[in-house]
Amino acid sequence: MNLFPNEEYRSTYEIPFPSFYKEGYRGVIFDIDNTLVPHGFPADEKAIQLFLELKRLGFATCLVSNNKKERVASFAEEVGADYIFKAGKPSRKGYLQAAKTMGLSKDQVLCVGDQIFTDTWGARRAGMYTLLVKKIDSKEEIQIVLKRVLEAVVLFFYHLTKGAKYHALRKTN
Repeated sequence: MNLFPNEEYRSTYEIPFPSFYKEGYRGVIFDIDNTLVPHGFPADEKAIQLFLELKRLGFATCLVSNNKKERVASFAEEVGADYIFKAGKPSRKGYLQAAKTMGLSKDQVLCVGDQIFTDTWGARRAGMYTLLVKKIDSKEEIQIVLKRVLEAVVLFFYHLTKGAKYHALRKTN
């Protein structure tokens, strides 16, 4: 189902990116707000270090956001990533444009985000591998809060279908 993520993690910062690199992934698309930092916050040291590590591993990175250029461009500059603003998620267009910007095929790209109805659904529709992370902060705009209720239903069925193989929130060492 396109609403189900391929994998789920507690945090962006717990994703085993070296393992994904070994599997052949070469690019990572990120949402910003509540995926990398709390909503509206600038890049912090943790985010900056993550992007430095991804670059060291050989990953290309791109931010794909529905936010305005000022927000996305300034964050991208702080972490050293390409970016797509006003992406129209869950449209496939921003995701495919990001892959093209990174010079990669959709099969070489991971997509990391905190929302099912924008991040996961859009990336899955574009044929990309999705990693859903828990939101960083509970402070969100009302339209997102309302979507979270529906997301809870989707996640219930996602976890049900994963059964014993469910490793979603696994701790990585």
